[in-house]
Amino acid sequence: MITVGITYDRVKWEEKALLKAVKKRNLQLRLVDSKEIYLDTLEEPEEVRSTFGDIVVQRCISHFRGLHLAAVLESKGLTVINPFKVSEVCGNKLYTTLALIKAGVPVPKTLIAFTEKGALKALDALGYPAVLKPVSGSWGRLIALVKSREAAQAIIEAREEIRNALLQIYYFQEYVERPPRDIRTLVVGDEVVAAAYRYSRVGEWRTNVARGGVSKACPLTDELKEIAFRAAEAVGGGVLAVDCMESPEGLLVHEVNGRAEFRGLSSATKIDIADKIIDYVVGVAKK
Repeated sequence: MITVGITYDRVKWEEKALLKAVKKRNLQLRLVDSKEIYLDTLEEPEEVRSTFGDIVVQRCISHFRGLHLAAVLESKGLTVINPFKVSEVCGNKLYTTLALIKAGVPVPKTLIAFTEKGALKALDALGYPAVLKPVSGSWGRLIALVKSREAAQAIIEAREEIRNALLQIYYFQEYVERPPRDIRTLVVGDEVVAAAYRYSRVGEWRTNVARGGVSKACPLTDELKEIAFRAAEAVGGGVLAVDCMESPEGLLVHEVNGRAEFRGLSSATKIDIADKIIDYVVGVAKK
């Protein structure tokens, strides 16, 4: 019998849904709170497997905690969903953008700078308004819509004072003229399983559900399925949330999330996404 491990640092709706899907199949389960453990890099693989199972679904909210956890588990021969390399790419917006561009997936115009002076030059070249994002982060945190050079100077000066090396990588994207929504798709292996429009709440331009955004079912057109699958393949595949925008020139992919949250998507589409994820996990484990 396959033993499925789920690692987490906080049990949210998605983790509860995955647990239910595992139990429904009468699979062995290893539930591991990453905050309560330590890992011995010299430990024998079988000992690690007895703790974590045959295949591990990595669900840590902390990107760096989950990334390092995946690195150790893979070094012991365990299969992790998503793999270390996929999590590494998806955990950095610049790495994701470069992977998408290499694969020919359309993305918003993106500029990178490394100093206050370079950032202001980048914005002058890109034009206002522009979107400034942290290269690592989720839930719309620290994303700013920069509308003028004066606003840019204030935001950049504040980031410089924080003295966080990642915040001094300035990742700018063009502001795309689009409907007041984006599209979240979920790719599981070789299937695009669901899509939903995410509408921003009143007074908020970001569409993240964590920011009060509302999800409504979106038709899975051939165009949407193709671009979502190509984006997922570009970063290495697995269980991935691909976020798209409807630009005047067509769909653009602006993010690929390696630890997909799917509560809003499940609610909007009535699709049991957790079931599909565990089916995929079992299929990978049997290979």
